[in-house]
Amino acid sequence: MADGELKRFPDHKFGQAFTSIKCECSSYLPWLEKRFREAGGQVEQRKVNSLQELSDGFDLIVNCSGLGSKELVGDAGVYPVRGQVLQVEAPWLNHFIRDGDGKTYIYPGIHSVTIGGTRQEGDWRLHVDKGDTQSILERCARLEPSLKKAKVLSEWVGLRPSRRNPRVERERVQLQGCMVPVVHNYGHGGWGVTIAWGTALDALELVRKCIQEMPQQAKL
Repeated sequence: MADGELKRFPDHKFGQAFTSIKCECSSYLPWLEKRFREAGGQVEQRKVNSLQELSDGFDLIVNCSGLGSKELVGDAGVYPVRGQVLQVEAPWLNHFIRDGDGKTYIYPGIHSVTIGGTRQEGDWRLHVDKGDTQSILERCARLEPSLKKAKVLSEWVGLRPSRRNPRVERERVQLQGCMVPVVHNYGHGGWGVTIAWGTALDALELVRKCIQEMPQQAKL
């Protein structure tokens, strides 16, 4: 950023300006599901407490259960990183602003502006914390004073499914006396959308290897 641009942020000595895109998951995820269904995929929603419950009728399992992998496959390395954001009405904002530590940010979207946030490791709370709300409003208003007049539309909390390293690998698990290949793809933390296509392609390659090694009579 030029010196003149940095005058907007008197507490900062350095900044970057760049053009990028923003993926809004509220639209993106339904589009992905539609694409999956149109390709012949089927979606069944149910609770699975153990891989043993999938022993009947499945020759291969792909585990993308995120935080659920802590219990589903006994991965003690999985932990939540709590994030809280606000949606505000500020149509006059057109540019992203992100503080150096990544915990304070302003992201304009199609229908509203997302401001945040928090990064609380090991915190499983899903309810809105009013203290966090006030902190977000104060921090973001320091970056963009015009937000003081913005109307708060909603508050939202989510848990990032984190792990020291994302787990993208395969193993064979004994389910009801049969060895079943399981491909794992989870632990992306707050970078799930960013690296999703890459890890999905890696997982797909592992699936292909599992299929190649299956007896010819196996049916998927």
